[in-house]
Amino acid sequence: MLLDTASLYFRAFHGVPDKVRSPDGSPVNAVRGLLDIIAKLATLYRPTKVVACWDDDWRPRWRVDLIPSYKAHRVVEARSQSPDVEEVPDPLQQQIPRIREALGVLGIPVIGAAEHEADDVIGTLATRATGPVDIVTGDRDLFQLIDDARDVRVVYTARGMSNLEIVTDAVVVSRYGVHAAQYADFATLRGDASDGLPGVKGIGEKSAAALLQAHGDLAGVRAAAADGRLTAVASARFAAASDYLDVAPRVVRVVTDLDLSAPDNPPASGLLRTDAAREWAEKHGVDGSMARAIAALSARD
Repeated sequence: MLLDTASLYFRAFHGVPDKVRSPDGSPVNAVRGLLDIIAKLATLYRPTKVVACWDDDWRPRWRVDLIPSYKAHRVVEARSQSPDVEEVPDPLQQQIPRIREALGVLGIPVIGAAEHEADDVIGTLATRATGPVDIVTGDRDLFQLIDDARDVRVVYTARGMSNLEIVTDAVVVSRYGVHAAQYADFATLRGDASDGLPGVKGIGEKSAAALLQAHGDLAGVRAAAADGRLTAVASARFAAASDYLDVAPRVVRVVTDLDLSAPDNPPASGLLRTDAAREWAEKHGVDGSMARAIAALSARD
């Protein structure tokens, strides 16, 4: 089970009241919420391994160099800072070190990669895996990693932890009209305001899906636009978007070949440092949530 950790701790922060505090008065609502999320996921899906994938660089310079608008709207106003700093509520920012500590005492490895996002870590680990993989995220971008033949699926959290959805290739096809393997090209054509991707002007979800159904992939669509198999209006749109389309695939596609060490994550019986975890939880006022996480992870064997 590969956790899109930031996606989950943002959800936890907004889902648990900020009045939840540690004995020293500091906020721990995101910590508590994330532990409860892990407990629920482990109970429902019984993963043999759990990895917390981390944004070592949430807005890599190489992606910004290719598309300057990439995630630009999420940078804090002090834009002179380098590297860019993501806009995160202060009460959540305070909790991120404790979130890492909580994962550590549970024995869940936290894995990031320099100059890359958690998506890229997830992509690499999912591609290397030899068994079934559940990717837990609220980010549609990771639909591109779904692979029914290899049993790689997404546990989609966008509708909340009470409405988790298992997304397979069939679900992607029914929802968007394209296969998961086409999803990165689909997103490139359609664009994504939440990531600052402009897309091709005049191309929405339906037209992007129709183009990929007819021509297979982005290269096929561009070839059709260039040799007159599309309407004059559509061909003009693709000509105008040529510079964007030259670079967008590298930005949109998740990296799958990072140089990462295999996570050291033994089965549950050897995973938890239970006494240390409970001691840490008592110190920070998240005893109940830690106990639930321990119980759920311990029950996997």
